[in-house]
Amino acid sequence: MTNIDKLAEIFPQCITESQDDNGKLIRAIDFELLRQILSDELVAGREAYVFDFVGKKRATSEAYKPIRKTLRPIVDRSRDFDTTKNIYIEGDNLDALKILQESYLHKVKLIYIDPPYNTGNDFIYRDDFTQDADDFDDESQTVDADGNRILNRESRGRFHSDWCAMIYSRLLLAKHFLRDDGVIFISIDDHEQANLKKMCDEIFGEKNYFALLTRHSMHTVRNSSKDFNKNSDFILVYAKDKERLTSKKNFRIREKIDKSADYKFNDNDGRGFYKLDPIYARNYAKPYTFTFQNGIVWSAPEGSFPRYSQETLSKMERTNRLDFNGKFPRAKRYLNEVQEGQPPDTILKEEQVGFNSDGTKVLAQILGSDKVFSQPKPVKLIKYLIEILPGNEDAIVMDFFSGSATTAHAVMELNAQDGGNRQFIMIQLPESTPENSEARRAGYNTICDIGEERIRRAGDKLKFDNPELDVGFRVFKVDSSNFIDMPGVWTQEILPDFVENIKPDRNALDLLFGYLLETGATIDDTLTIETLDGHDVLNYGDKILACFDKNLPEKFFRKLAKRKPDKILFRDASFASSAVKINALAYFRYIAPDTVVKVL
Repeated sequence: MTNIDKLAEIFPQCITESQDDNGKLIRAIDFELLRQILSDELVAGREAYVFDFVGKKRATSEAYKPIRKTLRPIVDRSRDFDTTKNIYIEGDNLDALKILQESYLHKVKLIYIDPPYNTGNDFIYRDDFTQDADDFDDESQTVDADGNRILNRESRGRFHSDWCAMIYSRLLLAKHFLRDDGVIFISIDDHEQANLKKMCDEIFGEKNYFALLTRHSMHTVRNSSKDFNKNSDFILVYAKDKERLTSKKNFRIREKIDKSADYKFNDNDGRGFYKLDPIYARNYAKPYTFTFQNGIVWSAPEGSFPRYSQETLSKMERTNRLDFNGKFPRAKRYLNEVQEGQPPDTILKEEQVGFNSDGTKVLAQILGSDKVFSQPKPVKLIKYLIEILPGNEDAIVMDFFSGSATTAHAVMELNAQDGGNRQFIMIQLPESTPENSEARRAGYNTICDIGEERIRRAGDKLKFDNPELDVGFRVFKVDSSNFIDMPGVWTQEILPDFVENIKPDRNALDLLFGYLLETGATIDDTLTIETLDGHDVLNYGDKILACFDKNLPEKFFRKLAKRKPDKILFRDASFASSAVKINALAYFRYIAPDTVVKVL
């Protein structure tokens, strides 16, 4: 047993995490705390309430570090590419969030994420939270051949700092996507729940904390468990700005009520139908006698107690919320108030959200196997979280740990049920499925393959009964910039290599969507492609026209100018010469002076 192991047994509170000379996480001793514990006197020093971990500064810097990357559309993997408002992104979610943040700043109503739990098993992300990959010892095996950061190698154990750094930078960005009345739900187990809570308190603010929901995730008993049968996990709930939500009715479970059954009374005072409820109950409050303004003296029947305080009864009488026609006064319970629902419990019920096994069964029904993806969250769970949030009918729902795309499935299914117009943004790292796995044998080489196929098949099933339902999705992948990197120093010899500023493998859609992201426009508007004089013209949302063909004739520019779009996009190579470019721009100034012309 090492000295640090011996100290850990005696003073576990003094064990922390640090880095060795090579940047590797190691167990370490907090000597200041140890000195305080061993001292009879208070050791001088500055105290502060802080949440810290190795790599926190780097994670913060990484979140706000600019990148020269873009999203490239993949039409042949998309569905209804021209018209759908749903988005599926293949790539590291940190990169994707950076690319999207200007376009979807303050536009997302609900974020749900189910990040990889810190169980000690591997999980892969391409960002580096502590130092450059080149600085790592090759023998540490924490970076694979493609430069991916592999966290939690067995030799590293279950270090908290790795996991905290990974999630911290992503949450910093996620906050900017939320609308002022937006909410984030984060699934987590008990390994990092406490750290995640502190992290979210810091990023979103303690005042914006709603609740820690507890979910009964498994109904089976693990007899192999050494202590407790751990069959639950948690969901942290935070608002972007709690005060912007609907005051006293932030979350509601809506009740389905037939007003013709009980809600049959109506005073025609604009408050609608109501039913009559007793104003007493059992075991509720201390008994008292109350005299109403109309002279009726009331006390609860023997064996029961008042449901309301005397002040509340007085107010109910003043506001005509009591009925005095029966033997006892009765309260008017209005249908429209009941339909607003009751607050949900922090203990999620099985019938509301299902078990993990329900998620597995649903995925097996869609993909034909229950072994393609491990432990997907139930569709019922995501639908429940969306439904209890007020004003969700037209929400943008984001999940940047998309996995098998349960969230996308839930959004489409909920739209089919209530006619909503919700749209989803899914982001998933294209992590390879294991060799010889059921997923690989079924043809799914990456997690993205699983998620995209699930959306297609779930959409097919929903579309059968809902022909107008949007079950499409635009697939994008994170890639390098569309533009060639320019040299720091120019010489006469290299000038011919940079006549063209756009990479040769980029097409018109790449350039259009790259421009949209750079200018902060959303990438979910309608797209049509028309042919004008033999050239493809992209029409985006009837506001932006784009043509990136080379050496366009002057008459073509005149025809486009007559369309008078809000914006028109060309590439530099669209103009055969400087003279053609000058003339073309002159046509737009004369024919369409309000059109913004952009040359990439």
